[in-house]
Amino acid sequence: MTARDNLISLYRRKGYDKVPVSFSLCPSLYEIFKERTGKTDYAEYFNFPVRNVDDLVPTHADAAVFRSYYDFDLKPGTYIDIWGVAHEPGSRESMHMTRMRHPLARIDSLQQLMEYPFPDYRAANGDHQKKQVDEIHAAGFAAGGHMECTIWETSWYMRSMEELMMDMKTEDVKAEYLLDRVTENSCHRAAAYARAGVDIIYMGDDIGMQSRTMMSREMYRTWLKPRLKKVIDAARKIKPDIIIHYHSCGYVKPLINDLIEAGIDVLNPVQPECMSFEEIHSEFGDRLSFDGTIGTQTTMPFGTPEDVRREVHRNLEIAGDKGGLFCTPTHVLEPEVPWENIIAYVEACKEFK
Repeated sequence: MTARDNLISLYRRKGYDKVPVSFSLCPSLYEIFKERTGKTDYAEYFNFPVRNVDDLVPTHADAAVFRSYYDFDLKPGTYIDIWGVAHEPGSRESMHMTRMRHPLARIDSLQQLMEYPFPDYRAANGDHQKKQVDEIHAAGFAAGGHMECTIWETSWYMRSMEELMMDMKTEDVKAEYLLDRVTENSCHRAAAYARAGVDIIYMGDDIGMQSRTMMSREMYRTWLKPRLKKVIDAARKIKPDIIIHYHSCGYVKPLINDLIEAGIDVLNPVQPECMSFEEIHSEFGDRLSFDGTIGTQTTMPFGTPEDVRREVHRNLEIAGDKGGLFCTPTHVLEPEVPWENIIAYVEACKEFK
């Protein structure tokens, strides 16, 4: 089997030849990787099975246009993304922690929202995507298209979580308009990835907290589930066998059936600090595959190499010979993670029989 065939078979729960590995390194750990190995590409060095395809590039406003939505000074070093969200810098040690500022937090009318310069993916050229997919497949790897923050997170990043939650709770038309605009863009992105022939689309929105869901099941079913299904359907209409990988940190057990009904195939990351993989697999493992399960709040930073090996082997044994688990750390590996634990994770996957 190629790395691509092996991963797809694992995700389809049809068995696998080798246990694949994958993880993400924060900047300081990336520097350690380069020092230890003399290499610059850890996906290549550790033979990750997936290679990424670039997203569409939409038409969008310049950052200067969005500055009018902030009536305060932004911290030096802040960048403004294509949605107008300002990201003030956090620790340079972390790869993803910024303080977000919300350009739509102070709007109070639908008209203001309708005048906002949303990015537009409708006319984006996706020719580069097919070429990248063909090259990735020729090398024996699976092609992945990333579009996490698919609906909910992108929307609240713009509006702020508090304001968007209130809009939803009061059934304000602003919530419907904002979520629909983001969903429309996500449909175009998903369809483009499908046309290019990617094997896996990475979607997701954090809808869980450490011990409970972020919203009620009723609110999720009203506002987010049908929109997620619409995005997934846009991809499946073009490529019915595409694998939908869905990310949400935290406790999401009450919403897993809804995610399955919306069309997801793989749930990530199944944080052990929030949910028991054994229980989740027992209840949903016949209908769903998984990615993650090795804790980045606990085992990876604070366990011993033997703890890491034990957790990897335990979870792979739960999944069984048919597969259904891409056993990986549940999030970015941050500075506290010892290099020895990263190697222990890789070795535990390689030695599992």
